Amino acid sequence: MGPDVPLLNEYKQEFFWKRFPQTVLGGPRFKLGYCAPPYVYVNQVVLFLTPWLLGGIGTLLCQLQLLEELHAAMLSGLLMLGAAVGVQALALYAARRNAMVERLGVPNILADEEEVEFTHCVGPETVRFIAPGKRFGLNVLLHTVLAGALCGLGTWYVLLGRLTALYGSVGVALVVFVLSWVTLCTAEYSLIVNTATETATFQAQDTYEITPLTRPLYILAFIAVDLADRFTGPVPELQLTSQVLHVVFLVLPLLWALGMLSPLDALLLWGMEQALVFGLGGSPMSSNLRLLGMLAMSVCVTVCTFFIPSTLGVVLFSMAMGFLLSLDLSQFGTYCGGGSRGACGDSGWHRGASPAPPSLFGWRLGCSELLLYLGLLLGAMTEAGLLHHFLSPSQTQNLARVSQDAVSYLLITLFIVCWALREIQGAYVFGGVFLNPLYPRGMANVRVFKQRSRGLHMAGAIRRVLLNLVSPFAMVAFLALDGSVQQLHTASLSVGFTRAFRVVWQSSEDALLQMVVVVSVRLAAGDTRLPGWDSLGTGVQLLLVGLLSDRLLQFLSKLKFALAVLVTSWTEKKQRRQSAGTLLVLNASLCPLLLSVVVLSAMLSAPLLPLFTLPIFLVGFPRPQRSWPGPVGTACPCPDSIYYQQMSGSLACALRSAFARGSLGPLTPGSHFLGRFQDRVVWIMILERGYGYCTVNIKGLELQETSCHTVEARRVDEVFEGAFERPERLGLNQGINLHWGNALTPCAALPVRVYSDARNVLSGIIDSHDNLRKLQDDFLKALVWLLLRNCVQRLKAFPWDTEEGTGGGGTKSQSSQLGQSTVTQPAEFRRASSSLTSFGDWSDEDDLFGPQPARRTVALVSTEAQLGDTVLQTGPSLPGSVEMDSLFENMALSALQPLQPLGLGLGLPAVDKGRNPEVPPTKSSGTLAHENFSCPHSELFSLPPGWRTAPLLPFRLQQLRPLFPEEWFRFTLGRLALAVQDEASEDVAKSLKEDGGLKDLHAQVALSCLISLGAESAFTSPSYVYRVYSGDVPWTEGLKWLSENKELYQLALKAFRYSFKLLFDQASLGPMESLDELFSTLEEYERDWYIGLVAEKGWQDSVLQEKPFLFSLGHDLTMGTYTGRVLSLQEQLVQVGHLNGEGVRGQWANLSWELLYATNDDEERYSIQAHPIMLRNLTVQAADPPLGYPIYSSVPLHLPCF
Repeated sequence: MGPDVPLLNEYKQEFFWKRFPQTVLGGPRFKLGYCAPPYVYVNQVVLFLTPWLLGGIGTLLCQLQLLEELHAAMLSGLLMLGAAVGVQALALYAARRNAMVERLGVPNILADEEEVEFTHCVGPETVRFIAPGKRFGLNVLLHTVLAGALCGLGTWYVLLGRLTALYGSVGVALVVFVLSWVTLCTAEYSLIVNTATETATFQAQDTYEITPLTRPLYILAFIAVDLADRFTGPVPELQLTSQVLHVVFLVLPLLWALGMLSPLDALLLWGMEQALVFGLGGSPMSSNLRLLGMLAMSVCVTVCTFFIPSTLGVVLFSMAMGFLLSLDLSQFGTYCGGGSRGACGDSGWHRGASPAPPSLFGWRLGCSELLLYLGLLLGAMTEAGLLHHFLSPSQTQNLARVSQDAVSYLLITLFIVCWALREIQGAYVFGGVFLNPLYPRGMANVRVFKQRSRGLHMAGAIRRVLLNLVSPFAMVAFLALDGSVQQLHTASLSVGFTRAFRVVWQSSEDALLQMVVVVSVRLAAGDTRLPGWDSLGTGVQLLLVGLLSDRLLQFLSKLKFALAVLVTSWTEKKQRRQSAGTLLVLNASLCPLLLSVVVLSAMLSAPLLPLFTLPIFLVGFPRPQRSWPGPVGTACPCPDSIYYQQMSGSLACALRSAFARGSLGPLTPGSHFLGRFQDRVVWIMILERGYGYCTVNIKGLELQETSCHTVEARRVDEVFEGAFERPERLGLNQGINLHWGNALTPCAALPVRVYSDARNVLSGIIDSHDNLRKLQDDFLKALVWLLLRNCVQRLKAFPWDTEEGTGGGGTKSQSSQLGQSTVTQPAEFRRASSSLTSFGDWSDEDDLFGPQPARRTVALVSTEAQLGDTVLQTGPSLPGSVEMDSLFENMALSALQPLQPLGLGLGLPAVDKGRNPEVPPTKSSGTLAHENFSCPHSELFSLPPGWRTAPLLPFRLQQLRPLFPEEWFRFTLGRLALAVQDEASEDVAKSLKEDGGLKDLHAQVALSCLISLGAESAFTSPSYVYRVYSGDVPWTEGLKWLSENKELYQLALKAFRYSFKLLFDQASLGPMESLDELFSTLEEYERDWYIGLVAEKGWQDSVLQEKPFLFSLGHDLTMGTYTGRVLSLQEQLVQVGHLNGEGVRGQWANLSWELLYATNDDEERYSIQAHPIMLRNLTVQAADPPLGYPIYSSVPLHLPCF
């Protein structure tokens, strides 16, 4: 799309210009888009001005001195209460009448959906149009009472006498009086008549009708300040504040229209978060419930600190509670509930779509973690108590000052060393400007990369010790020695020191910076006293430094984002609209205004909103750091989500190490990171930060790349290549980050166990006649191997020397349960909890032929026989099996109507015919009986009777008999015979090989399957091969018989897929040189491979279980080619970079405004087009649904960062 794509299409433009005036005025609809009678507009004007008229009555009586101010306000309030009751009664009456009319009337399908047919000035449809009414009866009462109170207090707030006293001028008072009543009228109309759609929208739906309360409550906050000024003594600061707020009161409608004032839910969450972080030393939380709970506990601690009489008790209590509250308390809740090694509750593991945490230190709360926390707590309390008791200024002032100065220099040294060690961990230094010469580059081999990174890892370990152990104790010593602790029984100092002791543990790196700033000011001042600064006390000083440093960093990030939007609107040709030059000139001429907007947004910690992502900047309304109201972990899942779900566990382990070393920079809640590997884009957000832990959310973006997605992904690759692929020895001019202005700054490459995806076009392989002829022979060999192996697995489940039968038909095959992923990852990660199925109890214990299930008793076998097919439907199938439930989801396979997924009912259980003569074997053409076996052990490898009843003429089988691989049969039989019983001798194996009856039985079944698949004269075409591989077998004479024997059908289909994989491997690597190599290859397929289709459920299960290799055959209909896809699980380098967090918040704020207010959901809109600098398309994708569409999103994941 070109740069001049419309910001809003014509329909949305018309809709927007209807909605925006309604928002400005608080609800009246004066622009309808169709003709309406004049009384519709007159009624709305009258209702809009009613509060002014009723308030004017009270104002007039007060000015005439007939009523006191309070009585005049009460009169206006009562009159407004009566008017509100009348409006709500009319709305209720109209709603009931309209309900009757809608049931009886016939809708006009030709009329516009918004058009209303008005019949009377007070008709039901007119009242319903003007005052729709409330959904809940409680809101009717609440809003009505609030409307009366608001009018009464508003009248008192803008009385002419009060305004004249404030400003000393009647003319100014009249102007303020008139404009103030406009503000009051907009709030009253929105509250009681019709609620306006606010530009500041946080929730997608206003379920509980909170929006009407927004404007009245803001007005009540202004009135509260004025009342405080009235009833308190003459306080100059309060009077000045009241004067300023009366002026701001006039522009409230403009602020509401621009969306600068938060809705109530966002304002509450933002206020709680700001109070917790900057007032109480906490961290933003990963959920609203955690935020509320943590704020409540922190406030209780602060209040208790204020009332503790002893300064020593204050120090010990504040230090202990600060340490405990900085830990992940959800782990303690789980531990106390008896699940020290169970799921971690809110920490995010075991919630359906996230892998289980490994059994390593810090991942779960156990005895070792408790001992460490207890030791740190006791050590810090001992240090603080001893220093405060023996070296406090009240005891020895000179010694305390000398000691604190020594600790101050230690803090400065620690800060410099920790900062330097963190800088050298990343790919860039000094804010992403210069390349780090110490960082290894140009290496795709993970082992070599790890070897070259050992020095950096050692430096990271040193930094980890200094930051997590040394620095907190040094900062505790500094606070314990401070003289202002003696003045703790003031509210400000109590809050300041409680916060200081908390932030030492909650965010040690930030606390170290804040203390270094305070120490530097103190050392620079020397003996000179700074009255305003020193009187604050150390705790309040640290609070102010923390707040200012946060706002300064926000200002710099917002300024960089604003400059990127400004510059790229002209330099990027595909972003250069016709209005680009005009906007640049306006921003240059109004540069002070632009800087003011950036400063104001930084001060409020609100996003800088670029309207339509153009250089038109507004201050978005303040909201929490998470930006979205819903719970973390919502996504728009699709089949590709499993690849992100698989890699999230290993990525979490890699992130844990990177966070601990400092490779990804400072850990600040609200930071965003982007990871890239092949076609996968991972979005990582830090939600919460505490002592020794970090909570993150991992999102996966779509793999089916659109054109915009491809453009930005290509630029991401270029940015990462510039950081990680350059040669290590660089000149000064080549050591600069050429992409510094990009929103993405590369940080580190992390080794992650992930699937590498390789796709090949099979031209020359699948269409080769030689290969197709070889496919028939490979199919028979693979089928013979699977048939014999199926017998072995059945004997593993039902030992031949017990009272259960051996050669029965219908026993469920265990061949699908062979093998386990040979990964070095902890077992808990391999048993990843999945939204599809769980394999937590599966383990083969290195057994070549899979697990040995518990023996079934005769009673159980009899029960299964009575229940039929339903008995075996429980439990998930395992990798290596062929799941047919999803195999045909995109195909019309009328010929395979009777097919069922593997694992469903497989007929009656096995019955030994030799021991149950009353059950005669079924006779049919070509059937072989047991009595033909020459070896007594051949019964162990007999096949079920139903598999021998193919409706085929004997001479057809005799014609194909030369195709049966007898040598391969004897070789496989000899190898597998030893697996049945360990004490089996070579004589037994030889006797089995020489048993002609057993060979004829397997030949009959194998050749029957060959004929049923239509391959008796070799496979003729690639399309036929693809259809059989996919399970869409064309009709043949024996297909019905084969499909009725479900287990045999699954074995035949698996054999065909194995044979095609053999064809693929031999065409690529050369032919098999021996039977032993072929046997080993088939064992490897069964153990380490899943060979099937991408759309099958077994494919997804294998990915989640981390099967080492997966193979699928595909057909590209557009190109007319057949493709092979191979996934291989291995440790690869995932490149991770830091995103400009303020740029992300600004684009998400625009997305929220554009979709929730302007309803601009056009898929080709300008604000979603590719932007290689801002990464606009990727940022929109990463937003939470329903505005964004990530295909995977983990629940909050707890990562230990020791």
